[in-house]
Amino acid sequence: MPLQRISVVSGKDHAYRRAVADGVHRALVETCAVPEDDRFQIITEHAEGSLVCSPSYLGIHHGRAPVIVQITLNRGRTIAQKKALYARIADLLFESARVPRADVIVSLVEVEKEDWSFGDGLAPYAVEEPKVPG
Repeated sequence: MPLQRISVVSGKDHAYRRAVADGVHRALVETCAVPEDDRFQIITEHAEGSLVCSPSYLGIHHGRAPVIVQITLNRGRTIAQKKALYARIADLLFESARVPRADVIVSLVEVEKEDWSFGDGLAPYAVEEPKVPG
């Protein structure tokens, strides 16, 4: 159910964008038990100057081409799972797309299961609350 929004600097080729997208999804599968076929991604390119990233934050020095990943997912992952996810994304993006680990910025947005519709106007995970008499 994760929705992945991936922002990259303009000018990267299709192979780069595909490697980044594949790496983010693979990390979710490996660390958070996301099903292989549960893949929903939005990849956007940003012109120079429109993807703003602090040159240095918390002792981490960023380059000029960060990859910013925002993942909306169901609430309930442990801190250990989140840390494993962040590390695995950074590792895979470095291995497959040569993105420096320092340039991989990840944010998680946690939601409840009933906050999703995957089409047809249906909410397959929304369970109606029982009515209280009286």
